Amino acid sequence: MSKQQIGVVGMAVMGRNLALNIESRGYTVSIFNRSGDKTDEVIAENPG
Repeated sequence: MSKQQIGVVGMAVMGRNLALNIESRGYTVSIFNRSGDKTDEVIAENPG
């Protein structure tokens, strides 16, 4: 059974930590934030 893809909307403290936690468990995570700056920041800090 393959792991599902997960999407997280909002890269404030909770959304960011949720996305990182899910990704660390082997899931593919797509992220979105109203302003692209936070999304770019999370991707730059966590390229995995």
